[in-house]
Amino acid sequence: MFNQKSLISGIGNLSNIKKYYDDWSVKYDVTLNNWNYQAPKKSARILKQRILSHPKNILDLACGTGLFGHELNKIYKNSNIYGSDISYQCIKIAKEKNIYKNLKKLDFETKYDYKIRFDLISLIGAMTYCRNFNKLFSIINYYLNKKGFFIFSHRIDLWKTQDFDNILKKLSNNFKINYISTPCNYLPLNNDFKDKIKIRIVLLQKC
Repeated sequence: MFNQKSLISGIGNLSNIKKYYDDWSVKYDVTLNNWNYQAPKKSARILKQRILSHPKNILDLACGTGLFGHELNKIYKNSNIYGSDISYQCIKIAKEKNIYKNLKKLDFETKYDYKIRFDLISLIGAMTYCRNFNKLFSIINYYLNKKGFFIFSHRIDLWKTQDFDNILKKLSNNFKINYISTPCNYLPLNNDFKDKIKIRIVLLQKC
């Protein structure tokens, strides 16, 4: 039986994260709906407002059960959407939704040779688990076409402790900031998060 724990302080190493989300996968969509998780919908609205071109190939990193993939599919019906996640059980559920052209079981900090480049990459709700920002953004840069976009969400409490403004500043040779949202609720109906822990949604464009 899966016992939900607080997500505030993280889950642990990759093995722990994998097991946690494998165990949670069956109840994942229902739980996040009950917590009023809106990051996928808000992120999709930002894309619709700020990206005028239609991306041919999209990569949804840490795709989970396909919550953001579902929103991507609404606005980019003719795009090829690829996904990857560390949890095999989440990938199985995502596959059943018929959103993704291809799904890989991968940690998002592991580079994979897709043989193509992407016009849009997403990492919604998972930046918390990034262990090496330099490595992550190097991989994103490798995956993206020139002028391609990277959208992600990040918790503001972690943003401050990690000096994330400085991290973004160091990316200026490869990425420009297209948009940074005002603080918005993350999991407002979760007792641990409520309105105490918020997120920003960031849209970068490769130079």
